[in-house]
Amino acid sequence: MLGDAVSLAVDGPEAAALRGVGEENLVLRAARALAAHHGMATGAALRLTKNLPVASGIGGGSSDAAAALRALAALWRVPLDAAAMTLAAEIGADVPACLDGRPVWVGGIGERLDPLPSLPPVGIVLANPRRELPTAAVFRARQGEFTTDRFVRATPRHAIGLFGLLRQCRNDLTDAALSLMPEIATVLDRVAALTGAYLSRMSGSGATCFALFADRAAAEQAANTLRAAEPKWWVQAGALLSAPAPLRRADVPA
Repeated sequence: MLGDAVSLAVDGPEAAALRGVGEENLVLRAARALAAHHGMATGAALRLTKNLPVASGIGGGSSDAAAALRALAALWRVPLDAAAMTLAAEIGADVPACLDGRPVWVGGIGERLDPLPSLPPVGIVLANPRRELPTAAVFRARQGEFTTDRFVRATPRHAIGLFGLLRQCRNDLTDAALSLMPEIATVLDRVAALTGAYLSRMSGSGATCFALFADRAAAEQAANTLRAAEPKWWVQAGALLSAPAPLRRADVPA
């Protein structure tokens, strides 16, 4: 809602991990950057319900920042123009892709986005051992060059085609993350062994790992199995994004 200044309240099951973040919270940084960009005289009272683990390699903070930018653009009635997209990249490398809100190929450090028409309705299971792994530490531990594109950026229409394409890819941060947190290997092994899993990888800079399935129903069943076996882990099932989900003005309180 509108306010005299930009403020943020945080709740939700993962809120405790953000208590020490303060002014560096990506939602606050995004809101203040957008306000400064458009010279806003009014602020906004924001509430973040944190459901994703912090420092888990799944872009939780980036998606929070992107959601804040979209909501505030609607609330303040200002455009998310090209300059705003530049601001998004300065907040975090994953923020532009989250702000775009659709399947994309990502280039550069995250600022180059090539949209994909759609993705097959593939299911996904994400698992995190509830251990924070700061992205900066993983990048510092990494050695060598990053992998360059050696494959065709095709648009698979079916799940099997997508699995085949992704098998050509690797996560260049996996070895560095394993050197800092060897138990990631256990998480990778567990998700890879789930019934119906076609492909598994570490997500981002870790420690979350994922496996892909033929559909969401298969992913949900596999997630239930993993939760029962590893009750202390954070485990979620879902489906890959297949189309944009535009923010409606009616979704934003006045």
